[in-house]
Amino acid sequence: MSVISFQPPVGVLDVSISVPGSKSIANRALICALLAEGESRITGLPDGDDTAVILDVLDQMKRVTKVDASVIVSGSRIVKLPGIIDAQLAGTSSRFLTAVAALGVSTCVIDGGAPLRSRPMADLHEALSFMGANVVPLGQLGHLPVSVEVGDVRGGRISIRGDVSSQFISALMLIGPMLDDGVNIEIAGDLVSRSYVEMTAAVMTDFGAMVTVGASEIVVLPGGYAPCDYVVEPDFSSAAFPLVAVALRQGSISVPGLMEASMQGDAEIGHILSSMGCSLSAAEGTYVVTRGDSALSGVNVNMADCSDLVPAVVVAMLFCSSPSRISGVGFIRNKESDRLGDLAHELRKIGAEIEVEEDGLMIRPLLNPRPAVLETHHDHRLAMAFSLLALAVPGVEISDPGVVSKSWPSYFTDMAPILGATSAQH
Repeated sequence: MSVISFQPPVGVLDVSISVPGSKSIANRALICALLAEGESRITGLPDGDDTAVILDVLDQMKRVTKVDASVIVSGSRIVKLPGIIDAQLAGTSSRFLTAVAALGVSTCVIDGGAPLRSRPMADLHEALSFMGANVVPLGQLGHLPVSVEVGDVRGGRISIRGDVSSQFISALMLIGPMLDDGVNIEIAGDLVSRSYVEMTAAVMTDFGAMVTVGASEIVVLPGGYAPCDYVVEPDFSSAAFPLVAVALRQGSISVPGLMEASMQGDAEIGHILSSMGCSLSAAEGTYVVTRGDSALSGVNVNMADCSDLVPAVVVAMLFCSSPSRISGVGFIRNKESDRLGDLAHELRKIGAEIEVEEDGLMIRPLLNPRPAVLETHHDHRLAMAFSLLALAVPGVEISDPGVVSKSWPSYFTDMAPILGATSAQH
């Protein structure tokens, strides 16, 4: 396993960084295109592992063709997925494809790497079984691998917990238009990551579906999808990492193509940095965050609707002049890593004072930083967040940096104007 170190440039930042397309939007668009009757053109796909898993499935089905910077997806209401799908570490892709497999006319086994097998899937599997799918565990109940065999999936009313993973709800929504009765999803309890459910509805609507997201109920009408030309917008989750750099080093970071009026809940990153004391502007599609020489202030923020930002925001909070608290994110313990416990454990290695609470973190200013090798726990967002520490903590190194391939394979190259040259040792 490799370990990398950084040699960041000195001085004030004045950098423009382009980011990949949103993998969250891309994965939803690819599923809609697969189920639409006809050809859809999708532009702006990221090249991360999550999207690659779905593209590989489409390629095995001979349903996708690359044309310049776009892909053409030949969709159909008849679903025959490959017999075995290796989702690797792609949680979103595995959950969406499990739901699609329930529509299939043949048996499909969904599996993945050991970290993905450890992630909970029970709520989705139980919901699909309730709807008539034949989901057979091939290992531990409620986890991958599963065999999804030909069943008689019906729509109608289904209840599912809202406090585990919005991906389960999005998976059910995505297959809703294909069911004779559509699907009426009743949310039990609080809905975490509501912005991702609303994103799912927005992408589905662009492909001709009829969806309503209410306070505790989501209604998807039957009628299928219509093919369309779709452009994936740049990823705010990825953009958080270059934007947060100004919290550690004064200057200005711009990201072209990001629009403030985005369907992504992670667009909140600009407002969080602004509340700390940075300046935010957006003009002609370019998003700019600037910080002068004044100290940043700690903030208390509920991040239930933008939980993927937590690692980057915690790094920014370490360099505020007063304590900060993040709440509403207890559910991220079941992401690629335990994004509360693992994040706190690693940052304590550099001297951070962080308390793990029931639904979040308490972060105190980093007063006496020290060098350390930080483990990434199979989590791309931890790797990206930890890399930013090199701007303010000499001697920080990252183990297993290749995990960034999940969402931004060229991260360290693209971020070189901020992070500088990297050197690796094995």
